Amino acid sequence: MDAEEIEISCADGIRLGGHLWPCREPATAVVIINAATGVAARFYHAYARFLAAHGFHTITYDYRGIGQSRPETLKGVAFRWRDWGEKDFDAVLQFAAENFPQSQILVVGHSIGGFLPGYAARAPRIRRMLTIGAQYAFWPDYRPARRRRYLLKWHVVMPALTMMLGYFPGRRLGWLEDLPRGVALEWAFRGRRIERGYTPDEASDLRSRFSAVAAEILAVSVTDDDFATPSAMRRAASYYDGATFEKVMLKPEDAGGSEIGHFDLFRSRHENGFWLDTLLWLREGINPWPHRRLD
Repeated sequence: MDAEEIEISCADGIRLGGHLWPCREPATAVVIINAATGVAARFYHAYARFLAAHGFHTITYDYRGIGQSRPETLKGVAFRWRDWGEKDFDAVLQFAAENFPQSQILVVGHSIGGFLPGYAARAPRIRRMLTIGAQYAFWPDYRPARRRRYLLKWHVVMPALTMMLGYFPGRRLGWLEDLPRGVALEWAFRGRRIERGYTPDEASDLRSRFSAVAAEILAVSVTDDDFATPSAMRRAASYYDGATFEKVMLKPEDAGGSEIGHFDLFRSRHENGFWLDTLLWLREGINPWPHRRLD
């Protein structure tokens, strides 16, 4: 299944690079795949191709500052997570609505990509969401056995290097992609509530946008995911108080492996297992793992 390169214009003039994976058969839905922080969209291309082969038009794209949406230099660029949701994802929603006006809009969001939709004014257009490892990186929610390590890595070393260099050199360190200064610092200094850094009026507007999302949401994590722990999932879910929300905590053996972690479910070895299971939710809104529900 060949993809078409696309360019998506944001309201502030930023242009995003991405791909459209068209379904050859008549499709009733278009799926937008939202990436994790510091992960280029190409990581999700195999899953996008799979979805297109199973009846969905599928869109992958890079947030501003990442992959095909990276400027010539990142030094001093202040793009934030907030921009990825309010501007980038919102623009992709508009692109999907304009190009597939008769199709339902579905979202697959990985990590922060499963939380960003609530920032977007157009998010009420979403019919259904599948989130995988979704959370927003509040460090006390990290898995206790790794918490100290990640606190040092992401909340001490990352902001120190970012303030020194004007961006975070993640690729040079082998820590995912390089990050814009604003994203790295927003992650590093994330508070208990995401409204930190907003004025009272902005915070009220943000909470209203999350509450306006009326989609069916299935949030999936795995017991060996260091980031999307039960407390992290519950914290993220609390913002979507207008949605129908189910949470599932799988064990690695449910996905055919001894180790899964935060990234593995998007690898093509899951094509005949976990990926097939996700179709049940995307097509029909049926939780494939009712025995793994998390309250």
